[in-house]
Amino acid sequence: MDLVKKVGLNIDWYLFLATIPLLGAGLVTMNSFVGESIFFERQIIWILIGFGVFFLASLVDWRFLRRTWVSVLLFLVSTGLLITLFVAGQVTKGAISWFDFGAFSLQPSDPIKIFLIIILAKYFSRRHVEIANFRHLLVSGFYALTIFLLVLLQPDFGSAIIIFMIWLGLVLVSGISKKHLFLVLLVGLLSMVLLWSFVFVPYQKDRILTFLNPLTDTSGAGYNALQSTIAVGSGQLTGKGIGYGTQSRLEFLPEYETDFVFAAFSEEWGFIGVIILFSLFGVLFWRILLSALHGATNFEILFGLGVSIFLISHFIIHIGMNIGLLPVTGTTVPFLSYGGSHIVTEFLALGILMGMRRYGKAYHKEDTKNEFLGVERMIGN
Repeated sequence: MDLVKKVGLNIDWYLFLATIPLLGAGLVTMNSFVGESIFFERQIIWILIGFGVFFLASLVDWRFLRRTWVSVLLFLVSTGLLITLFVAGQVTKGAISWFDFGAFSLQPSDPIKIFLIIILAKYFSRRHVEIANFRHLLVSGFYALTIFLLVLLQPDFGSAIIIFMIWLGLVLVSGISKKHLFLVLLVGLLSMVLLWSFVFVPYQKDRILTFLNPLTDTSGAGYNALQSTIAVGSGQLTGKGIGYGTQSRLEFLPEYETDFVFAAFSEEWGFIGVIILFSLFGVLFWRILLSALHGATNFEILFGLGVSIFLISHFIIHIGMNIGLLPVTGTTVPFLSYGGSHIVTEFLALGILMGMRRYGKAYHKEDTKNEFLGVERMIGN
């Protein structure tokens, strides 16, 4: 009984309850076209596991993450897992992104995003006074770039973009100066030129070129984007109804349970359904940011902001590619898309945040008023 009470006090129930209809919408969408769907049954199992991870993580005192060298260990584990993929990973659709364990598969780039948030939060929280020093960009960039390149070489373009967004977002909120921001953007531009010349494989280049002019190859590289935009637009105001989305039902829309689940949802539920969906995500992001800003120290604050950057980046990129505003990168939308790795990872991130929230309630604003939030530093510069 005491354990139940302890769990209940830790949880932001508005945040947790906001995930339930999102999960439900995903289940209904992936089950409505194929009757007895293996995706539906497996997703329920992963959701239940995710719930368990969430509540267990909320009970842990996560202060050891900022007091010990666990972040270094996480970096080494992340690097090791990604390198091992090239030896023991499963090739799926041309990418070596999964470990196959028979009964289930694991995409290590999902939990590694949380590891990266912990690593960067620990690094920046210890150096907030001298954060304007350019060497901190280089050191933090080394952590992120190592993981970024190993993911990009799989190739997993979508996860690589999310990893870059996590690093860039945490650099910005940590208090980077404007001149350093300009330098980072310049380096990013040069990096894109190098990636285009030496890293991107032909199908990734085709996706980017198709994004710039999608009508040039609607039967080839632009097919997915075209079918996705048709599905979103055909939903109109109220949608076609559950199970009546022709783009998905007739299999014009590929990967409707993962990469294009938003398009499949929009076709069935229409503009009204999309507004409700966005509202639920708005509540979720708001509660995450609220928990983050009540963190006990800079580490907890930065971790919470990192989680929000992680989830918001997934959301924006997925929606953008489903409505034809961004290239198709194979990015899931949090809690809605099918997949165990990302569902469990997302609940782990929220569970850690809830665990931090438990001891964050006791902090005094006066004790931390001289600690940074980089947004203020950026405004002042």
